Amino acid sequence: MTAPPPLAVLHQDDALIVVDKPAGLLSVPGRGPDLQDCIAHRAQARWPDALIVHRLDMATSGLMVLARGAQVHRQLSIAFAERHVAKRYVALAHGHLADDAGTMDWPLICDWPNRPRQIVNLREGKPSLTRYRVLQRQPDGITRVALEPVTGRSHQLRVHMQALGHPLLGDELYAPPAVQALAPRLLLHAEHLALVHPRTGLPVQFDSPAPF
Repeated sequence: MTAPPPLAVLHQDDALIVVDKPAGLLSVPGRGPDLQDCIAHRAQARWPDALIVHRLDMATSGLMVLARGAQVHRQLSIAFAERHVAKRYVALAHGHLADDAGTMDWPLICDWPNRPRQIVNLREGKPSLTRYRVLQRQPDGITRVALEPVTGRSHQLRVHMQALGHPLLGDELYAPPAVQALAPRLLLHAEHLALVHPRTGLPVQFDSPAPF
């Protein structure tokens, strides 16, 4: 994979930074010197007080909000934990979904022998809820779908879509090889974020059209 493009900044002020993460770039550094390039380090090179509040998978693109300083970080972390932040993703899924809208309510747990993969586990999994809405059923047998995670489990949207029978195109972890091969990357993008600004107390929202 080629190097991700330079960081795109959609908004910055004394409390918030909103960036559009490209696919293929880590949210936070990984283990090893070759996994240090990430949103956190790129942002901190420009704003030393920038702190990660939430993450996107390396393969996922789209909106991420960072906090300026520890106090704002605490405020935003609570807002995410208490589900006061609205998030919406867009994805391309294999096959045509039967229903125009619905919910996927399957508990998830890490598949430890095959980590970082996650699996549905009805007995031991953590509650995980995703709402979905069909945007377009394409004639090539692919569905464009909007996904709203109510909970924020690791790989939640990808595993839920796989469990629904419609894995995401380009998903190297959860799609069969034929579906992986339909796209050069995971076709999942965080397109919308809405939250209360931690300084002004006013609602703000940010949007990023999917690049696919």
